[in-house]
Amino acid sequence: MPKKKEETEEAVREEPEEIEEHEIKERKNKKEIEGIVNIFTSFNNTIVQVTDMSGNNLVRVTGGMVTKHDRLKANPTIAMFIAKRISENMKEIGMNQLYVKIRAKTGNPAPGPGANAIIKSLSREGFKILNISDTTKIPRGGPKQKGGRRGRRV
Repeated sequence: MPKKKEETEEAVREEPEEIEEHEIKERKNKKEIEGIVNIFTSFNNTIVQVTDMSGNNLVRVTGGMVTKHDRLKANPTIAMFIAKRISENMKEIGMNQLYVKIRAKTGNPAPGPGANAIIKSLSREGFKILNISDTTKIPRGGPKQKGGRRGRRV
């Protein structure tokens, strides 16, 4: 009787070790490739560009590549199709972690309607979003306004 208990205890001890080694091998085989998704959204168009961490362009998709209707290029539905096309290309490369940079037209208070839709659909596709940052340029004074020294006289 004591021999059987020892044998079963050894068998129980060996099985978890084998499972852990197998899981570790799977984790090592999966490379976590990071990339940067640059989203430019205005109220007329949506442009998405994916680069690697050094800045080399990998994928670029615009609203005009998905639809031929000018009025729909900034639509959130079209933005979902843009994200789907980008995710197919990124999965071929093996990229699975993303830094997202959103940019709107200079001086606009908020990005266009497609930015949130793109981020949402990329996360649904299974990409891990590490960081979301807004890189919209802010005007600080700008060029000299017209009207001369005394301004516009009404």
